[in-house]
Amino acid sequence: MKVSTKGRYGLRALVDLTVSTIDAPIPLADIAGRQNISLNYLEQVFGQLRRAGIVRSIKGSGGGYRLAKDARQITVKEVLEALEGPFSIAEDSGNPADPLQRAIRHLVWDEIDRQVNSLLEEKTLDDLAKEYEKSRQDGMMYYI
Repeated sequence: MKVSTKGRYGLRALVDLTVSTIDAPIPLADIAGRQNISLNYLEQVFGQLRRAGIVRSIKGSGGGYRLAKDARQITVKEVLEALEGPFSIAEDSGNPADPLQRAIRHLVWDEIDRQVNSLLEEKTLDDLAKEYEKSRQDGMMYYI
């Protein structure tokens, strides 16, 4: 499985939303501008994230988006599955009665799936936001 633009941009936009949220909802146009992502594309992505219960939208003047729950509770796996579907390295194909195919699936493909899914479940939006903030601060240069 290759993570598509939708998954990559969705994660970027959610990290941006996480670090930008103070008290007011954040308009998608602000996120699109900061992340250089098409607003129309971001609207489609956030529609899926809203239906998955990851973000909620606030209508009207001063409206925008907020996370539906704490960033520490939203896993990368949850986000990617909402945008990409379940992760699997290999499709289930061939004859399930074939012992060689079963052995390869069990020892290789299923194990890769378990390891990757474990990593994706471990990392949260909060982890990504903290790393982003840290890398932004590390990149700052001070001149006196």
